[in-house]
Amino acid sequence: MMTMTKGSDSEYRDGNGFIAEVIRTHRRKSADIRVEEGAVSIVVPVTTSIDKIDQLLVAKRQWIREKIALQREKAPISDKQFVSGEAFPYLGRNYRLKVESGNFAPVKLVQGRLVVSMPEGIQQPHMIRNALVRWYKRQAEHKLTKKVERFAPMVGVEPAGVSIRSFKSRWGSCTAKGALEFNWTIMLAPNRMVDYVVIHELCHLIRHDHSPEFWQEMARVMPEYQQCREWLRDNAPNLAM
Repeated sequence: MMTMTKGSDSEYRDGNGFIAEVIRTHRRKSADIRVEEGAVSIVVPVTTSIDKIDQLLVAKRQWIREKIALQREKAPISDKQFVSGEAFPYLGRNYRLKVESGNFAPVKLVQGRLVVSMPEGIQQPHMIRNALVRWYKRQAEHKLTKKVERFAPMVGVEPAGVSIRSFKSRWGSCTAKGALEFNWTIMLAPNRMVDYVVIHELCHLIRHDHSPEFWQEMARVMPEYQQCREWLRDNAPNLAM
């Protein structure tokens, strides 16, 4: 039988081998199950009952497990063990992981530690990684939105929106409609490198290429952009989990 746990603003269901995050929205009339980087989420209308959510997860359990296994195979090779005491970077500082036994709870940053709670028996590395990825994505959504709001007036543009994605080989993207997309893994970099990526994408709203004019815009807002660009180029392989 599935059990439900709640974070500060989210619901979670134990799907017997995976944890599904429940995302309620007014913008959908039907359910949508997603598996991204091994993390499961189910997007449902606000009024969807827990019983209905459980039924959908049971019906799709085999498909979900197959997707998780496939994505795990394609995941980048990491030397992380995802055990207590291991260090994970966040905006230029390292934080130690603390794995506790108990009902599943979202990762929290408490007194300099990244604390995650997992039921006994499912403390496999991939489950803990999924919980950490969820945390990093939430931090990225909050921090990057704030940075866009801060730097957009300095660049002189108004982006159509901000979203968080998983890119294989880039830190961000500017869509044809003027929306900005950012790779959540940039949160593993120092804070000023995150500023660089945000300003870079904002400048693309003025110049969609990497012409001399584009770099002039970058230099106007961030004179030291070249050092940040080189740091990201040299350290990109280390910004992975």
